[in-house]
Amino acid sequence: MERTHYKQEINITEALMSRINELISHYPEDKRKSALLPVLHEVQDAHENWLSIELMDKVAEIIQIKPIEVYEVVSFYTMYNQRPIGKYMFEFCQTSPCCLNGVEDLMDYTCEKLGVKLGEPTPDGLFEVRGVECLGACGYAPMMQLGDFYKEHLTKEKVDQLIEDCKNDTIILHDI
Repeated sequence: MERTHYKQEINITEALMSRINELISHYPEDKRKSALLPVLHEVQDAHENWLSIELMDKVAEIIQIKPIEVYEVVSFYTMYNQRPIGKYMFEFCQTSPCCLNGVEDLMDYTCEKLGVKLGEPTPDGLFEVRGVECLGACGYAPMMQLGDFYKEHLTKEKVDQLIEDCKNDTIILHDI
């Protein structure tokens, strides 16, 4: 499998560095690595919601750990993106309760509606559909996460409405 190397401008602003240092300060000096997950969230949010290899190397340098330690975390968790992604990421839970309630059909439907394959952004960069592991909302299956919010008891009609709301830029992605 060929791996594409995406370029990204690294911009660790004074405000971002201050936030990173504040996060690191929550841990003993010899446990700086414990700040890795929250630091990655902050850095990813400040860099168009993805982390290039160079940016992961910069995080390793700041936290004073080996780059491989950052790569291991970023490649393990689906919440970290290693390439540019669609603005509206439809992350469907694909574990047993959601599958038993039809999430796979909804994922296929959404991909067909958007004209993409799973894990592929739309040509305009607006949408992407992914399957992720348990989101911890089994009682609301089938469901997905869109930004910071869960969309529950999904149907094709609800997916259609979400797509329209995203196209009209009326969806709130982050709880600020």
